[in-house]
Amino acid sequence: MFHSKRGRRGGIRAKAVSLAAVLATAAGALALSPQTASAAPNYSGDPVQYWNTVLLGAIRTAGGPPGPLSRAAAEMNAAIYDAESSYQLRWHTMTSDPYLQAVNYAGWSEGPGEEERVIGRTAYNILLKLFPDQTTYLDNKFTERFGTKPTDFDLLDVTVVNTMVTNMVNFRTADGSADQSVYTPDGKPGAWRPTSYPDLPDPSCAQGGQAANPEWGKVKPWALTSGSQFRPSTPGRYASYESLLASPDYAAQVQQVRTLGAANSTARTTDQTAAAWFWANDANGTYKPPGQLLDITARVARDRGLTPYQNARLFALVSVAMADAAIAEWDVKYQTPIDLWRPVSAIREGLKDSTWKPLSGNTPCFPAWASGHSAFAAAWAGIMRQYFKSDDITFTASTDDPKAPVKNRTFTSFSQAAREDADSRVWLGVHYPWDASDGLTLGDSIATWVFTHKMKAAGS
Repeated sequence: MFHSKRGRRGGIRAKAVSLAAVLATAAGALALSPQTASAAPNYSGDPVQYWNTVLLGAIRTAGGPPGPLSRAAAEMNAAIYDAESSYQLRWHTMTSDPYLQAVNYAGWSEGPGEEERVIGRTAYNILLKLFPDQTTYLDNKFTERFGTKPTDFDLLDVTVVNTMVTNMVNFRTADGSADQSVYTPDGKPGAWRPTSYPDLPDPSCAQGGQAANPEWGKVKPWALTSGSQFRPSTPGRYASYESLLASPDYAAQVQQVRTLGAANSTARTTDQTAAAWFWANDANGTYKPPGQLLDITARVARDRGLTPYQNARLFALVSVAMADAAIAEWDVKYQTPIDLWRPVSAIREGLKDSTWKPLSGNTPCFPAWASGHSAFAAAWAGIMRQYFKSDDITFTASTDDPKAPVKNRTFTSFSQAAREDADSRVWLGVHYPWDASDGLTLGDSIATWVFTHKMKAAGS
């Protein structure tokens, strides 16, 4: 559990020598560094919100599959939360457990803008390690906030920030996320295969080896005991491709997406089409599924007037849950006996309907079962529901998918939004109904585990 401020005076006396060393280091650095005039800081709005907006910009530029992006969000937000927890421990009261560690760092009095600096300098340094090719963008966003360069000396780097960054980097080093193993499709009817066709060309998914992140299910989780902790059995509980394809359940699943997910569907309603594109965010240049849910988190937090400390915990919980949802989902996609082919393959190759096209056009380059969007949405909704102690909160969400005809949608509960996000994958023509329902179940289990095991509030 978290540590209170009791014994802080004794801790300060014990650190007197180290503080003197720190101050000597600072003095030397200041003596060697030219001191130039800088613009006044622009601390407009919440710092946690600000750096999550910076993160979304980095995600739009980086692109790629959602697993690494959800990992980046968890790394930044968990580090921010530990930095903010350290600030609260040093000067105020820490009311919830840190993620890795909170440190009662050296200092005689709280400096100007210290909370901003602890959060911002931690976020910047984590983002710089995650997105080294976006240095100019990150430097500009730092200067926009602080009016100084990120390379300018700040004593907080020595006393607390470097520890937060080092802790997080060490925690995620060799976590399996760098595994670039190439996928070999199972090669059976019903098994996933590339989804590029002459009339639906997709150079990014023309070969089996292009399947995205086949080993992501083996990445070290953030809260779960393993990526397989809440693993469902197989689609419809069928033990093999042969028994699956021969089942009436499978036939019904294919027919439903064939009808509702076709580009020229007459069964799909106008609102379902709008929802399908609203939740898509699959294309590079968008903030992808995890980014959209972080954006909604920010909107709800602003509506509820959360403090930086409250925001730091909320964003860390959401990000950790989504990062584990990606790991668990990719375990389901690649580490179970059935790596299910996408509807476009089932309809074109299984049913020999060579003219069928999904509303989406192209299809994400990895197996269908279960739905990543659904798991992300349920993990997010579960955290939001438990954090705010209510599901029935009305909010407006937005999208940056360029094909979305409606840019804002209003929901009356977190679970309503998650359910629509899951269903939208069927309407887009890229998933079967059981992909959506099994993804929702998986994500909800992850949210409850994360909320009850990590960053717990006092008394919980």
